[in-house]
Amino acid sequence: MIHNTKCECGHQNHVGTVLCESCGKPLTDEAGNEPLEMRYDGVARRSQRAKRTPLDRVWNFFSSVKIAVYLIIFTLLASAIGTIFPQEDTFINLDPATFYKDTYGWSGELYYLLGLSHTFDSWWFRMLLFMIGTSLVICSLDRVLPLYRALSKQQLRKHPSFILRQKVAFEGDLPQSGVNESTKDWDDRFADALRKKHYRVYREDGALLAEKNRFSRWGPYINHIGLIIFLLAALSRGIPGWHMNQYMEFLEGSPKAISGTNYYLLNNQFTVDFYNPDEMSEGFRQRDVAVPKVYKTDAILYECTADCRVADKQPVLRELTHQQIEVNKPLKYKDLQVFQFDYSETPELLAIKPMLTDHSTGQSYGPIDLQMDNPLPSYQAGPFTLTLKSFFPEFGLDDKGLPMTKSNKPLAPAFVFSLTGPGLPAAGSPYMYFPRQIDKVNFRQDDINGALGSRFDLSVGSMDDVKIAQYTSYLNIRVEKAMPYIWFGAAVSMIGLIMGFYWQHRRIWLRIDGARLMLGAHTNKNWFGIRKEVADALGKTGIDVDPKSLEKGRNRE
Repeated sequence: MIHNTKCECGHQNHVGTVLCESCGKPLTDEAGNEPLEMRYDGVARRSQRAKRTPLDRVWNFFSSVKIAVYLIIFTLLASAIGTIFPQEDTFINLDPATFYKDTYGWSGELYYLLGLSHTFDSWWFRMLLFMIGTSLVICSLDRVLPLYRALSKQQLRKHPSFILRQKVAFEGDLPQSGVNESTKDWDDRFADALRKKHYRVYREDGALLAEKNRFSRWGPYINHIGLIIFLLAALSRGIPGWHMNQYMEFLEGSPKAISGTNYYLLNNQFTVDFYNPDEMSEGFRQRDVAVPKVYKTDAILYECTADCRVADKQPVLRELTHQQIEVNKPLKYKDLQVFQFDYSETPELLAIKPMLTDHSTGQSYGPIDLQMDNPLPSYQAGPFTLTLKSFFPEFGLDDKGLPMTKSNKPLAPAFVFSLTGPGLPAAGSPYMYFPRQIDKVNFRQDDINGALGSRFDLSVGSMDDVKIAQYTSYLNIRVEKAMPYIWFGAAVSMIGLIMGFYWQHRRIWLRIDGARLMLGAHTNKNWFGIRKEVADALGKTGIDVDPKSLEKGRNRE
């Protein structure tokens, strides 16, 4: 444990100080000729104090560079593991529990069970990022405050042991040519030589401090600030509405809600152009496959203003923008971007407008607008009311023979209505309707409806009353509000790196006692450069010295 006492110069130092904050005299290990440890100019840091409270222990833990390195290594390993198999948000319409097992075997199943299929959205990965950010903040505060205190209150007249134990040092008599000139005149010439090398020179009673590029000392901490901004921006992606990266499918002609937003998107029309055989290589011609040249979605983006996602009502939509979406040419609206990434030719029934015919009177009523994605709770056809009881997008029977739906896609839609009106019970009569003729036959609609089916018929007159989507467009929906802050943090970090890499903080201390000269110099990097600058400045004042001999004062006389 370091015990500090009052320095002989009279300055009372903080506990943990290595070099006197005023004169620079070493407060420990005064003997010896080894260069001084000049990190933070020997000023005490909080992490060097004795562990007294839980807060001090937490501070000391996160202020450790070793801990920061371990956290970065763990985060890099976690990131690498998260890229072994695709993450869950990179595919659509797949059950991840079976996808990983069927595609990658037991390793994929284990990958999913361990939660690695959503690594980058997991709480423990975010906790690693938070701990790295905490380490950056505490490491910076633990070091930048003492450094600021040391550099902002530099004393010009330093103790001889401080000067002569610098890595670059010189000790000797003033040159003989200076006998006829005062010490101040020699000092003036030395100061002028340093100013020509862009040093700022401060002088006081035979003591001199020359300094340049002090700003470079703040480079690592500006880098830390940039990294902190970067990490905060990355963590902010967990705020609702700040980040989205989902893949959705959009059938032609049917607006669909974009989950997590108040937007609806309509695939108004999907078009695809294929290469002609003479435009393709011989390999593709032999394979006899159609190769798409350009495919795009004529998209309309809406904002829902009322009845949003209400089961028994159609949403009220306001058009925001109408754009063509192609590969690498997304739809952009504020923070929302919609990218085209795939398509499929899967004709699906979107809507149908059948007429209700009463064979007992020969009258037809309607048409009834049946939407496959959001059917209304009831429909009126003349004096008759059809109340929707059940809707099965893909009708089928389970093991017990009960009706069920195999999927949410309208591949074999079936409606179960309660029909009320003239000549029918007040409680209503059940009526089952299959829009597709093939399903009517396969599932024997007339037999199911019995006598009611003989009296009533629900059918379309022509294909003009049938709306079919020929293509399904697969789109990638992205929202990234944090991205400007991520780029800003990266830019700040780069500025800090440049400041620290391309400039060096150099200081030269000079002390003259009578005719005896003592000089010490320090830099945070490029010792060759500062040795040369010191030797050049001394040479211009009549002291010729080899730059290499300045190391640890080997030239002392």
